[in-house]
Amino acid sequence: MLTRLLRRLVPLGFLLALGWFLWTKVGPTLARFNPLLTEPRVSVSHQTVLVQIESLGRLELVRYHFRDVVEYRRSSRFPLLPDAKVALIVGGEAVGCLDLRKINPQDVVLEGDSILRLTLPPAELCNFQVRHDQSRVFSTENGFFQDASLVDEGYRYAEAQVRRAALQSGILADTERNAQQILVPLLQKLTGRRVVLGPRLQMPAGRLLQ
Repeated sequence: MLTRLLRRLVPLGFLLALGWFLWTKVGPTLARFNPLLTEPRVSVSHQTVLVQIESLGRLELVRYHFRDVVEYRRSSRFPLLPDAKVALIVGGEAVGCLDLRKINPQDVVLEGDSILRLTLPPAELCNFQVRHDQSRVFSTENGFFQDASLVDEGYRYAEAQVRRAALQSGILADTERNAQQILVPLLQKLTGRRVVLGPRLQMPAGRLLQ
């Protein structure tokens, strides 16, 4: 009885051992073809093209942040129709800077061994924009299926307002004041001289040299 049982178990054990051996050798290869076990392949095709190189020389010295509620109204072309209106809650910013690329060799004057005189270019409003991540449309009225263009016009008007408000608030004067506070100690440390900064004199418009 025992001998008959062993005769049945030995071939079964042999088959199990052979199967395990084959699986360890062939299993990893077969797994590549199993869609349930393999991760999907990702193929990416792109082409990056350099279209422009811009040399940077603007030193940003002050940034203004604005919040405003703008109501933009566009008159109707037809007398019987009401005007179109959009109300915007707008966040904007403006940046004052100096363009250091405009400094000429003659703008740098050394006096003896102790003084450096530097004539600075005029301050500029180098950037102003509406921050769309800080803005939203509050309401639109009577757009007549032209709400998108009405909103775009409202944002363009708001951007012009950011520029106007920055200039009226004295951003150029703050830029020049910050230039003194930042550049003077920096240049004194680099040169070991007393640094005197001055603005470049502007020729009045329409005036000719005699």
